[in-house]
Amino acid sequence: MRLWLREEERRPSPPPYPSDDARALLVGCLVWVAALIGVLVAASVGVDVPPLVLSTAVIGVVLGTIGLFYSRNRR
Repeated sequence: MRLWLREEERRPSPPPYPSDDARALLVGCLVWVAALIGVLVAASVGVDVPPLVLSTAVIGVVLGTIGLFYSRNRR
């Protein structure tokens, strides 16, 4: 049993699978927006929300939006 093949014995690599990165980023960004809304509602009701939770949701929305613009403009 051999652990590797010589280059001429290998099959060619398959073509890359086409994916829609913008759709995945949009769904992720919408989840972060929902989390941010939930944190803001909880804070307005009077629940003690740690600042780290609020900043995490805000950073998630910002990074998701940046990724969405990058993904759409890359094409």
